[in-house]
Amino acid sequence: MKHEELLAGQISREICPHWRFEESPIQKYARQRRDIEARLAQFESMGKKGGRILFEELCFCLLTPQSKARSCDSAIQELKERRLLFSGDAKAIARVLSTKTRFHNNKAKYLVEARGKFEAGGFALLSHHTFSGTERHAREYFLKNVKGLGLKEASHYLRNVGRGQTLAILDRHILKNLVKCGAIKSVPASLTEKRYLEIEKKMEKFCAKVGIPLSHLDLLFWAEETGEIFK
Repeated sequence: MKHEELLAGQISREICPHWRFEESPIQKYARQRRDIEARLAQFESMGKKGGRILFEELCFCLLTPQSKARSCDSAIQELKERRLLFSGDAKAIARVLSTKTRFHNNKAKYLVEARGKFEAGGFALLSHHTFSGTERHAREYFLKNVKGLGLKEASHYLRNVGRGQTLAILDRHILKNLVKCGAIKSVPASLTEKRYLEIEKKMEKFCAKVGIPLSHLDLLFWAEETGEIFK
């Protein structure tokens, strides 16, 4: 075992006493840090590719509520292949989504509405609001102005284009692991905006305690639950 992993194990026993499995987050991070950093670098690179790519990522995050990430990604790819993502109407888009996501009719409408809001000038407005101000300022804009995005989805979008350093993506995978490590007592039955922000702060404190950046811990927990570092 590498010296870095041995040291991680020693440190983890001291600051992660609540972790109930063989390896703590610190130990897992020591093994997966390079892969996580590489994935985050890919996200940052993706965000620099222009407005159409940003819109693809926004649409992906609009599809994710109560749906599997891989299925949502497959839906986006099919919409692109059928030339529907940038020009299809809601009915045509919904037909593709019907076999890949839940709530396909509503989500199809959200995609078309977002496209209408941002497509002018090569999605220049989308680029502007994605990269203007702080990450939390940007998240607040998308939360208020894009129908279908909640705090989780808005945070997810920004992380996927390189702006997720200070934002938590609190899906069931992350919440489950926050309970495991003692950062929160239980997975809440529902997430109000107030409760989401409270848990985000607790996750920030846990990250500071264990020395793992917020965006890195998100991918670490995601890999723990799904077996891969995806998005």
